[in-house]
Parts: sequence; structure tokens; C-alpha cells
Amino acid sequence: MIGNLITALNQIPPVVAPSSVEYLVIAGGGGGSSGGAGAGGYRESTLAVSAGVPYSVVIGAGGVGGQVFTQFDATQGGTSTFSSINASGGGRGAAINYQDAGNGGSGGGSGRGNATKNFGTGNQGSYSPVEGYNGGLGDVNPSGYPAGGGGGSSAVGQSSPSTTQSGNGGAGTTSSINGTSTQRAGGSGGAGDGATCAAGTSATAAGAGFSGYNTAPTNGTANTGSAGGANAVTGTFIGGNGGSGIVIIAYADTFAAATLTNLTYTQPTRAGYRVYQITASASGTIQF
Repeated sequence: MIGNLITALNQIPPVVAPSSVEYLVIAGGGGGSSGGAGAGGYRESTLAVSAGVPYSVVIGAGGVGGQVFTQFDATQGGTSTFSSINASGGGRGAAINYQDAGNGGSGGGSGRGNATKNFGTGNQGSYSPVEGYNGGLGDVNPSGYPAGGGGGSSAVGQSSPSTTQSGNGGAGTTSSINGTSTQRAGGSGGAGDGATCAAGTSATAAGAGFSGYNTAPTNGTANTGSAGGANAVTGTFIGGNGGSGIVIIAYADTFAAATLTNLTYTQPTRAGYRVYQITASASGTIQF
């Protein structure tokens, strides 16, 4: 009897760490202004890991919306990190007539009346595949003063297509790494100018903030890396804040559970996998 038990125990495979994991790393989205803001950088692939090694995780904050009539800039989103994988924060939208839009994971759009100012460029980390795309240009035509849309993780932000239409935000990217098909990291549309110019459409399915005129812009959705909405002349003239980033890690559930330290996370259900969806960090690590 004892011999049979020992034999059975020896046949049970040891609980070991995975040799590689799937990851999705998205940075914080940019803050909106007159131009639409860019989405946070988007990186998804696999990474080799070793047992017992603590890997750093950082969740980038969303950028802060800017005052559209002054040189008070919106800000770029924060970088998100998993081990050696970094995603660049989304570029800020440009204010009216004052500055170029910001570069980032995806670039911000130029502001109302800013065809002579540059849109922001995407893929700040020069990664392949790219982490995001450029923003769009506005137009100086006084009949509408349209602004450019912010870039998204899968498409450029649109330059204003006419004097009465601001550019749309670039589309986000869909992933099922956590077991649910979800679109994230979209750009926001450029602000409109009242009855003479319509606002661009934000990548709302990806969580980008609403852009408009005489309606307060909204913030990008938390933990999507999507951009904050742009503003024209409503309220305090401040654009929306970008959404914070996220890190999701998945691997087969035949391997041992990970140990997470100083990380806020959930474990969504994906058949056959352990999934760690990390939404906040304080000098945090994950160890396999």
C-alpha cells in the first residue's frame, strides 16, 4: 500500500513556473485640449520569464487636460512597464494657436486654427510592431477652425476633412487576453467650434473621452489608455484627462500561481489560463 502511494506521488508532475507569459501593456492616454489627444502606447506579445525572479510592473497615469486658450499645456500620459517591456504615454492635444501637439505612444492632434503647427507623432519608443500612430492636423480656415484628431493604437488621428469638421480620433485595438474581447487605447476627436464646425468623433468603443463644444469634454476611461476629450470654448476651457494604463499577464493554469506585491489586480476568467489584470501599482512586482 505504501509503495503504491509513493509510486502515485512520483507520477504527479511538479508545480513549476511558466517559461513564458502573454502580456498586454498599455500606457496612460494623453490629456485633451483643442486638438484631440493620443492614446497610450499599446504592446502585446509574449515574454520569456524565469522562476523566482520579481518583475517590475508600473501602471502609467492618464495625462491632464489643458486650457485651450492659453499656453497651459495638456500633459502626456505616463509610461506603463512590465519587466523590460515599456509602453509610451499618449501625446497631448494642442491648444489653440500656441504649440505643436505632443508626441507619444500615439500622437496628439493639432489645435483649432493650427494647420501651421505640427501634429504629434506616434510610436515614441520606435518599436516593431508600432505601439501607436500619429495625430492629425487642424485647419486655419476662419469659417470653422477645425482641430485634428488624436492618434490611436491601430490608426492615425484624422486631419480635419473640411472647414466644418474636426478630425476623428484614431481607432483602438481589440484583445481577448483576459478572456473577453475588449477594445482599448483609442484617440479622441478634435474639438468643434459651435454651429460652424462639428467635433471629431472619439474612439469611444476604446474608452476615449467625448470631444465637443458647449458640452463638457469627458475623461478617457480608466485602465484603457485612451485619450481625454478635446474642448472648444465651454466651461473652464479645460480638456479631459486621459485614461490610466493597464498591464495584463496570462499563462496556462497548469503552472503555479504568481506572487504579486504592491499591485492592485483582478483575475478574470479565461478557460485554461491564469490571468492577472493589473490596474494600479506602487513599486510593484510579479513573480512566477
